[in-house]
Amino acid sequence: MHNYKELSVWKKSVSLAKDIYDSTKTFPKVEKYGITSQIRRSVVSISSNIAEGAGRYGVKEFRQFTTIAYGS
Repeated sequence: MHNYKELSVWKKSVSLAKDIYDSTKTFPKVEKYGITSQIRRSVVSISSNIAEGAGRYGVKEFRQFTTIAYGS
């Protein structure tokens, strides 16, 4: 089990999420529930999957969740 808050990849994913949220503020209002929402959910998924994988007990499970995060 890892402490995900100490992982540099998790810290970078949180920073990326902040940047994406700032960037998508300038998107057209008509896209609020379209591409803006999809991009934001995807970027939040990265840090969420890393944290969830870190809470698992096996290396295989952690690897699986980091692979999912990479896909996001």
